[in-house]
This record gives sequence, structure tokens and C-alpha cells, in this order.
Amino acid sequence: MEKVRAELGTGSPNTVTRMLDVWRGQLGERLRQLSALPDLPTPVGQAMMTLWQLATDHASQAIAGRFAEERAALETARNTLAAECQDWTARLEAAETDRARAQAAKDLAEHACATLDAQLQDSHALRADLAQQRDRLQVQCDQLTADLQALRAQLAEQQQAAAAERARQKAYVRNIEDRTHQEVDRLRQETKQWQQRLVASERTHREAERLLQGAQSVLRDQLRSAEQAAARHAGQVAALEKALTETRANPPPKRQPKKSAQRASKGGSRKGGAKRSPSS
Repeated sequence: MEKVRAELGTGSPNTVTRMLDVWRGQLGERLRQLSALPDLPTPVGQAMMTLWQLATDHASQAIAGRFAEERAALETARNTLAAECQDWTARLEAAETDRARAQAAKDLAEHACATLDAQLQDSHALRADLAQQRDRLQVQCDQLTADLQALRAQLAEQQQAAAAERARQKAYVRNIEDRTHQEVDRLRQETKQWQQRLVASERTHREAERLLQGAQSVLRDQLRSAEQAAARHAGQVAALEKALTETRANPPPKRQPKKSAQRASKGGSRKGGAKRSPSS
């Protein structure tokens, strides 16, 4: 069969085996047709039949050996194929498991892709929003830059004005300091003069106090003397009043009232003198 396949250059073992079975099935009919040929002599026909029979037997033996070899090879191939089938079954199961895992991974990837797609859309919307915010911030930045420049210009003007004002204030302060120094010098001079006047006034005051104390001592002496005189005059007045009371109780003769009147006038003059003495 291998030689037939080699001669043919193609064909599977099953196809070649079927073709050989068909050829063997038609071989007996062809031999009968060959033995029935009228043109060959009988010995030649018998010799050919014997030769063909020998060839057929040899071919059958060779074919049987080949068939045994082919069967052994086929059995080996079948065992190999069974092992390979088991191997491929295991691989198929593994592939099915891998396919299930791949399907799960695919589903997960599709879900992740959907999530990423949604996130991408959100990111696009966010990017658009950020772009709008950036534009607004850029406008605000430009406005702030313009305001900053205006503020810087205003600050420069204010700094110049402040520098001029500081110079004016320094000149004013210097003038005030000069005037203050002059005023301090004048006040020092006046203070010295007032101190001198104060010293003189204190000296005069001490002298006046001394004189006043002397006058007070004299006045105290005079007051003491006046008080003593007043006490004497009061005693005299009391005596006169007593005498007058007695006189009223015992009227004197007609001449006596004139003398009493004279005494009364004298007592009144004394009493007036006693009253004037303390005031003096």
C-alpha cells in the first residue's frame, strides 16, 4: 500500500485500501475472462493460470504481511491518535476554560471599556468645562494684570507724593526742631530768671514770715493786754450796772441823780474806750 501511495504520490491509506479491495473483487472475473480466451493454446493458458495463481498467492501473502504491518501501524497510529485525542481533549478543555476566562476577561474588559468610555466622555466634558474656566481665568488674569499695572502706576505716584511729603515733613520737622531748640533755649533763660526770682521771692517770703511772726508776737501781746483791759472794764461795767440797779431801787435825792448821771456818762465813756481798745 505504501508503494502504491508512493507511485500515486497522494491518497490516504483508507482510500488506497478501498481501491485494492475493489481491484481484488474484480480480479477473479478478469482471470475467468483471461482463461476463456480462444486464441491461446491450452498448455499456455494453464501455464499462465498457474503463473497467475502463484503471483496471486505471493501477492496475497505480501499483501497479508503488509496488511499485518499496516494493521500494527494503524493500531499504533490509533493508539497515538487516542493519546493525541486525549491530549487534545485536555487541551480543548483547557482551551474551553481559557475561553471562559477570556470571555469573562472580555466581558470585564468590555465593562471596563464602557466605564472608561463614560469616564472619557466625562473627561471630555470636564476638559471643556476646564477650558471655559481657563478662558474665564485668563480674562480675569488679564483684568488683574491691567489692574496691577494701574495699581503699580498709582503706587509709583503715591510713592513720589509720599517722598515729596516726607521731604516736606522733614523740612517741617527740622524747622520745628530749630524753633523748639530756640524755644528751649528761651525757656531755659526764662527758667533761670524765674529761678532767680524764686530765690529772691523765697528770701523775701522768709523775711516777710520773720517780720510777720514778729508782728504776730507783738499782736498777741497787745491782744493779751487788751483782753486784760477788757476784763477790767467788764468788771467796772458790772460794778456800775450793780450800782445803777441799787440806785433805781433806792432813789437818791434830787441832786443825787445829776451825780449818778455824771457817773453813768463816765462809765459809758470808759466802756466805749474798753470796746475801742481791742480793735486798736
